[in-house]
Amino acid sequence: MLTELKARLAHLFGPHVRFDVALAQYTSFRIGGPADVLVEPHSLEELQTLIRLVTEERGPFFLLGGGTNVLISDNGIRGVVIRLGRRFDYTEWKEQPGSALVTVGAGRSLGRFVREAARKEYSGVEFAEGIPGTVGGGLLMNAGAFGGELSHVVQAVTGVNVAGQRVRLPGADLGFAYRKTALPEQFIVGEIEFLLSRKNQTSIAASMGQAREKRRRAQPHGYPNAGSIFKNPPGMYAGRVIEAVGCKGSCKGPAKISDRHANFIVNTGGATATQVWQLMEHVQRVVWQEKQVWLEPEIRRVGEW
Repeated sequence: MLTELKARLAHLFGPHVRFDVALAQYTSFRIGGPADVLVEPHSLEELQTLIRLVTEERGPFFLLGGGTNVLISDNGIRGVVIRLGRRFDYTEWKEQPGSALVTVGAGRSLGRFVREAARKEYSGVEFAEGIPGTVGGGLLMNAGAFGGELSHVVQAVTGVNVAGQRVRLPGADLGFAYRKTALPEQFIVGEIEFLLSRKNQTSIAASMGQAREKRRRAQPHGYPNAGSIFKNPPGMYAGRVIEAVGCKGSCKGPAKISDRHANFIVNTGGATATQVWQLMEHVQRVVWQEKQVWLEPEIRRVGEW
């Protein structure tokens, strides 16, 4: 079945489909085994065609965004990995007195969108200054920091469902929660609509500067990582809990709990996904034994384990 699917994909997508692709190059952890197939559709129409074909052939598929907040198995991912092409990197502005409705391609860098909004003097996403990844990935995780969340400014999303149909979903129907968005199963977001409010540029720049400085002081630099590893338990900070039980600096081979922030695991060179996961399980066990607190992963584990 996969052989026939590969042939059909090659015919339809030409240079935008590749086979047996190492995924480590597409993740911020620099970790991950091969994808059987990697396809980069460049429009919602191409994405619809792709999903219809894969569904018809009963093949599994997985959307890989900017490669942050994800831990891909050393064994890779079977089936089709979808990575949105360059034409999903755009913004369309509809400005009106006091506000703007902005349609943003899911493949656009979140940081680039934040800085563009600031230049145009629109507020609502400055908290995300310094958060890596794409706008689509940020939506899936309901990215947030310092009291802000994307859910506060999302009006709607447009994407493709498992049947290959183009669907627009209002923001109120997305089931936003802490670091979570409840999209329909296997729904792929192509673009997001944001409602931003006009604000003094000096004030926006100050907020962005504060966010940038807080991240610079607290977060590790110099080694590949996937961002925060665990969600904050209610009323607590995961990093402080991990540090309190003595796990800061712990290692499994080249995978290490950061000396700078205990809720980050860094790849000091050649770490495997298995080592990262073993280190995460070690931290969970110790925190549970010492504090009776269960740390829920923020990063997603995907692929063949």
